[in-house]
Amino acid sequence: KASAEAVPTSLFALAQAAQSLLAQAATAAHQRPERAVFLGSGVLTAAAREAALKVLELSAGQVPTLWDSTLGFRHGPKAFMTGQTRAYVFVSGAPHTQRYDLDVAAEIRTQFGVHTVVSVGPHPACDVVLPRVMNDAWSTVLYVVLAQLVALQWSHGLGLNVDNPFANGNLSRVVSGVKLYPLEAA
Repeated sequence: KASAEAVPTSLFALAQAAQSLLAQAATAAHQRPERAVFLGSGVLTAAAREAALKVLELSAGQVPTLWDSTLGFRHGPKAFMTGQTRAYVFVSGAPHTQRYDLDVAAEIRTQFGVHTVVSVGPHPACDVVLPRVMNDAWSTVLYVVLAQLVALQWSHGLGLNVDNPFANGNLSRVVSGVKLYPLEAA
């Protein structure tokens, strides 16, 4: 939790860190895979979910995605992996959790090849090193920004309109047709 005084400084740090991702996105996006997996622990699990959605949406479903927690992936969801899948492991800034995140990245590399994993986080051993702003909750936005930049590159590479990958209108930026129901008193 940030104090009110720390918020402007932290927001500025996030903006600077996001700017630095522009240069690193090309490395993270190298050669579009057939499938993509996004993994994270704690609050980074939610970032993994959002990252998977960004790729799925911007690729118009042409790059199937999966998201999971780092430890949960080691069970059944790992069946999604092939040598043509890229796993993005969102490495926590918390030292204890980092060990598990880096272990799963190493395990996937051993089983499926070194080019099947991109580790992302504040640890110097990560493929894409992100600065840690405050804590994982604050830094979550950086992981999602990186995924958005990767998804944009893949969308462009697929020949899609990155502003509207679903030219047929199956999916749009604005959700419409949702009926709102009144909240009943309990």
